[in-house]
Amino acid sequence: MILYNVTVSLDENIEADWLQWMREDHIPKVMDTGFFVERKIFKLLSHEQEGAITYAIQYFAESIEKINEYQNNYAEGLQSEHTEKFKDKFVAFRTMLEHVE
Repeated sequence: MILYNVTVSLDENIEADWLQWMREDHIPKVMDTGFFVERKIFKLLSHEQEGAITYAIQYFAESIEKINEYQNNYAEGLQSEHTEKFKDKFVAFRTMLEHVE
């Protein structure tokens, strides 16, 4: 199992709108691509900066190839929608992690 983690730090004054849009629009579009089998949203409780809220959106895929295909075919367009909607009110970075026992 591969975890595709998107960490987003956003202005606290857009938190409610951002979270609603993520739940109702963005995350469903990502899941509709068919490359991920599960998703979770976490709110960071430590290391906060004043005036900012940080979330981690976690998407789980069966293989790195699925994530690569998602990135090659869908990620840019979906990320552009996010950037356009919340321009200059967030920063984001992405990481991939492999589950090991």
